[in-house]
Amino acid sequence: MARYTRTKGSIALITLTNPPVNALSSVVRGGVVEAVARAFEDRQVKAVVLCGDNGKFSGGADIREFAKPMSGPPLVPMIHAIEMGEKPVVAAIEGLAFGGGLELALGCHYRIAHAKAHLGLPEVTLGLLPAAGGTQRLPRLTGIPAALDLITTGRHISAREALKLGIVDQITEGNAVDAAVELALSVIGQPLSPRRLSTRSPPPLADLDSFFDAALAQVKRRSRGAMAPVACVKAVRAAAELPYSQGMQCERELMDTLFTSGQARALQYCFFAQRAAGKWSLPNGAQWNTSRPRAVQTAGVIGLGTMGRGIVVSLVKAGIAVVAVETEKKLLDLGRKLVKGILERDAQRRGVTPPLHLVTFTLSLQPLREVDLVIEAVFEDMELKKRIFSELSRVCKPNTLLCTNTSGLDVDEIASVTDRPPLVVGMHFFAPAHIMKLLEVVCGSRSSPEAIATAMTLGKRMGKVSVAVGNCPGFVGNRMLKLYMDQAYFLLEEGASPEQVDQALEEFGFAMGIFKVGDLSGLDVGWRVRKASGLIGPDVDPKFPSRMRQGRRYSPLLDLLCEQGRWGQKSGRGWYLYDSAGGKEARPDPEIRSFLQEFRLRYGITARRIDAQEVVERCVFALANEGFRVLEDGMAARPEDIDMVYVFGYGWPQHRGGPMFHAAQVGLPRVLQRLEFYYRENPDVPHLQPSTLLRRLVAAGSPPIQQWKQHTGNLHSQL
Repeated sequence: MARYTRTKGSIALITLTNPPVNALSSVVRGGVVEAVARAFEDRQVKAVVLCGDNGKFSGGADIREFAKPMSGPPLVPMIHAIEMGEKPVVAAIEGLAFGGGLELALGCHYRIAHAKAHLGLPEVTLGLLPAAGGTQRLPRLTGIPAALDLITTGRHISAREALKLGIVDQITEGNAVDAAVELALSVIGQPLSPRRLSTRSPPPLADLDSFFDAALAQVKRRSRGAMAPVACVKAVRAAAELPYSQGMQCERELMDTLFTSGQARALQYCFFAQRAAGKWSLPNGAQWNTSRPRAVQTAGVIGLGTMGRGIVVSLVKAGIAVVAVETEKKLLDLGRKLVKGILERDAQRRGVTPPLHLVTFTLSLQPLREVDLVIEAVFEDMELKKRIFSELSRVCKPNTLLCTNTSGLDVDEIASVTDRPPLVVGMHFFAPAHIMKLLEVVCGSRSSPEAIATAMTLGKRMGKVSVAVGNCPGFVGNRMLKLYMDQAYFLLEEGASPEQVDQALEEFGFAMGIFKVGDLSGLDVGWRVRKASGLIGPDVDPKFPSRMRQGRRYSPLLDLLCEQGRWGQKSGRGWYLYDSAGGKEARPDPEIRSFLQEFRLRYGITARRIDAQEVVERCVFALANEGFRVLEDGMAARPEDIDMVYVFGYGWPQHRGGPMFHAAQVGLPRVLQRLEFYYRENPDVPHLQPSTLLRRLVAAGSPPIQQWKQHTGNLHSQL
């Protein structure tokens, strides 16, 4: 709704009221139309101030209405009526003005923002574009380059940046509504034509063709197949080249195409799935989100490798005092230097003082005596972790939560050496931990709801997407990733090259192909883990180990590569060749071609032609198939959680929604048919055999993804 009041005698105050962010629902739009008409008709009203309730202007369209038939007055004519009115309208922006909310403000004649407000047009992140004139008015106000950046990225900007770009006329440290009322009083009677953005021309830009050609090429590279950013470029180009009315027609046509696209559905699915990711219940019926989390004011981090440093930075940026522990002075000094550097660069970028006072570095566990929570981030070795947790039981106060950053080891086994298994939880961060958004919160069989609630809430405080997962080898993400990687190795054995596999996956939408990711992460890390687990041992020929392990096909390709000292970027060569150790530019390596030919010759494999479709289907469908098994086993609460793990932790393209959503979009019968085909071709690869749940869903008529949980039978959640 929109509340109408009068203030200062001649100012109509129209307040958007739709908690929590005053979304422009059909009811709100109807209220605004009525209130604006009332203000324009009232002879005593000389100007209008438009604001939002509870310190927020508007978060934009109500996304929940996207799947429903259109009702209520459309946004475009409503904004047009405000802009063409004969009385000045001032937008008082507090809190936020996003999407349709900012487009509404752009239709006003003046804009004032509180200094702490944020503005943006994030529609592109939902697979859409700003379709209420945003692509046409903003370029006329800020100029084409700035508008194109904001619209194609969807990024949020501060009020100060908005002032610099000319989006707002003033910013205030005080009450934005009061400042807007004063501005409205001061502009009564002044001509409005210069303030109507739709009647302006964009600031001139030399050589439009070259500019937009370059912009389109850049956006295509960055978006990797996403339609919306490309459509945004086309819409802004229309603003630069066409009259306003024709530009609006172009904006509307582009929006019509996007609105019904599968990509928009995928991105909107991700929007809701991210918000639902933390909702689950334990087998005993307890729910973490009804359990009160503990306050965490102080934390310890053990290990200052790449992961530990990122965790320290994330905690400090969340305002938590950290005790960082290392075992050797050299490693401690290096960790201190790198953590300090990250915090200082981040503070400089944000124009604040680095919070270095919040972190203490030490070689002893003793300073962890009084911390509220400890996160262990040492090397992936079970015996090492158990020794640390055993000692933590003696050092820490009895109610300290003990968390492990293991990427796949048994949390229950780690908890077994402590005096407090209910307070032991897995917190699996993703490297670099201060940048990557995913946090897998691993529930041990004895982890208490309070402990899980604390870990989930802490993750949110650190800016992570926290997803609760069960305790099994690899948890959710790495358990599924193993089978995805296996398929990639098998494809190399059968005739593909690393660059061919990577190219197919990047064209699908991944930011980086799997072999480039391996080189970046370091191939030797997993190699050492496989050695420790017995997959590589003295009973295996070190040059040509058997291709079978535990009755199933195993690819020794990566092990052979590591034996040669090819560990990825860190050594200057891995699946690709790099200019130097630590170099980033990957180039195909002729030695890899010889390496693969020698391998195939040794095992009697005749190389065959493998196309991009097979690469994507075998890798992606194997990934989804294991996701169905994860659901069968109760290791994830719902398919949406699995998808969020992959979107935020493994670079899955958001415009494809996640592996489970993608399977639903392709069609479950199609996924089933292709898995059956590949399993017949590769009977020694059991994970290609379609899962029971997939078969059950196809037999049930392929219900919507939100209904899959109903078809897991009598299985009980392991969370």
